[in-house]
Amino acid sequence: MNLTLATYNIHACIGADGRFEPDRTVDVLRELDADVVALQEVDHHEVNGSDLLDYLAEKTGLTPIAGPTLLRDTRHYGNALLTRLPILAVNRVDLTLPGHEARGALDVTLGSNGRRLQVVATHLGLKPWERRQQVRQLLSLFDIGSKDVYVLLGDLNEWFLWGRPLRWLQAHFKQTPHRATFPSRRPFMALDRVWVHPRRKLTAVEAHVSKLARIASDHLPLKGIIEI
Repeated sequence: MNLTLATYNIHACIGADGRFEPDRTVDVLRELDADVVALQEVDHHEVNGSDLLDYLAEKTGLTPIAGPTLLRDTRHYGNALLTRLPILAVNRVDLTLPGHEARGALDVTLGSNGRRLQVVATHLGLKPWERRQQVRQLLSLFDIGSKDVYVLLGDLNEWFLWGRPLRWLQAHFKQTPHRATFPSRRPFMALDRVWVHPRRKLTAVEAHVSKLARIASDHLPLKGIIEI
């Protein structure tokens, strides 16, 4: 049995043309047809009477899990997960460092075909030292042996291929393909990543390139196929 995982920085549903168009995001999510999608830059405001995340969930038929990192009086902002798999546990993790933008992760246990998947979805900071601290914290979440498959995915904001965060992740998850996802119209930076343990369970990694995906956000979605 194969499962499709994806990570997608939706840029608050504001496309490369500067227009707020949630239905374009919905259409890209439908193109992906993923079992699990990690979303970043989810702006929780009203769309046709619904919260944006609930709107995306309703239109795709997926179950939403909110992971806001910035709590505001007007509207919250941050990470989210959409899934069609049974949700067994949810842990919201604060990755914020003093004096920097609020960051976090969703640590979710999902069920599939009698197996348990730990999926950690995140959006890391812009400064190298931030990412080093955050990757250490993320890796501490994985208790190898307690689940069947472990996944880390999201917008890592890491463009230094020789930097310590990627070297630590490669040591933990083993060498994993990277694909350029940013900027969406002419991508050359692999900011979005999918990591899986055991490594042999990850059978494919690809950027989702379509006419719609190139305009719906400033990032392309990244998709991974895992074997259960």
